[in-house]
Amino acid sequence: MHNASLHSGSRPRAIAARVLDAVMHRGRSLKAELATALPGLADPRDRALVEAICFAVLRQPLRYEGALAAWMARPLTRRDGELRALLYVGLAQLDPLQLPAHAALDSTVEAARGLGYPHQAGMVNALLRRAQREGLPAVDPRHSHWPSWLRGRLRRDWPEHYDAILAESAVPAPMWLRVNARRGTRDAYRERLAEAGIEADVVQDLPDALRLQGSAAIASLPGFADGAVSIQDASAQLVADAIAAAPGARVLDACAAPGGKSAHLLERDAALRLTALDVDAVRLQRVRSGLVRLGLAERAELRVADAADLQAWWDGTPFDAVLLDAPCSATGIVRRQPDVVLHRRESDIAALMLLQARLLDALWQTVAPGGVLLYATCSILTEENERQVREFLARTADARAEALPAQFGHDREVGRQRLPGDGGGDGFFYARLRRGA
Repeated sequence: MHNASLHSGSRPRAIAARVLDAVMHRGRSLKAELATALPGLADPRDRALVEAICFAVLRQPLRYEGALAAWMARPLTRRDGELRALLYVGLAQLDPLQLPAHAALDSTVEAARGLGYPHQAGMVNALLRRAQREGLPAVDPRHSHWPSWLRGRLRRDWPEHYDAILAESAVPAPMWLRVNARRGTRDAYRERLAEAGIEADVVQDLPDALRLQGSAAIASLPGFADGAVSIQDASAQLVADAIAAAPGARVLDACAAPGGKSAHLLERDAALRLTALDVDAVRLQRVRSGLVRLGLAERAELRVADAADLQAWWDGTPFDAVLLDAPCSATGIVRRQPDVVLHRRESDIAALMLLQARLLDALWQTVAPGGVLLYATCSILTEENERQVREFLARTADARAEALPAQFGHDREVGRQRLPGDGGGDGFFYARLRRGA
């Protein structure tokens, strides 16, 4: 990128185009690309703009593809990935972000020159002016960027909810906070927010949660650095209620990163004895830094390990409760990670199901008689959820599923399922399994 030729407004647009090109055309992860790209922008407003643009495009890429297909006499070639991404950047600024049109147009045209497309700057300008005049062509909302095989599974699993799942997965998620009960009450923290000009709502059945009416920069949340509060979706906060560990229990969080659920359990119970594992050392370091911020790091034993390889980490002392927040398709959190479905292949699901079963079988051995294992995923696919648990129960004589109350979502034969947007939360599955005494 010819940085010297980029004036201030065009640089974030050019960076957004590069990120989108990598994600859409080269199979890269949005999270990874943003982590590399954003530190290069000094102004937090520029970083927020890049993120907002990338999310807007990836939530509904077919809208922008449709506009280019309708308006361009000659389609762009595969070699023009970065230029195509820049056109998406321009369109997204007009709709849905609704930025001032003159700034969006000028900066995006300038970014085309800076990215090495000086001859196409006129075309970029003409296309964006047309979008400004006419709006984007309508696209059937039932078409989406979810691959067709995955749409087929959704329709089979959730026929009545299919359209709603796709619609909810294409809109931004609300911002949820989890108040650290060891640092003060939820109501007291809500007052601190109000003093800072941030409005938040209390939600029934979520004792530690606040839902912001808009969104806020993390730096603007009072006491964030001191551990007063964390960012965590409503559905993830319900895990602590679903596992319902007794005071002072010995608990295992088997796939702990990024660490929010471990932290929540420790915030709830000062006497809890927690072991947190993750197979990825870098991700486990994030768990540690989160616990340090919350003042909880001394209270947990953190270990890098494959939870299913018991010989590598387990000393044979059983746990009263085990949380298996299993690796999954992440189909319940597409509104937060819109690129997840871009890269999903059908073979991924079979591989994930084998891993889930391996983890269930191994970790069951670590549960004390009379103890509980909570199986959770952020998937909405029946195969990874109730079918996985049914098959586990069929081969495990001393396991039985316990009923969970209605706040955990739609009742399935085993477990409960929240769908994206239910109660404002992510798609999430919970099954509480009790081991015979």
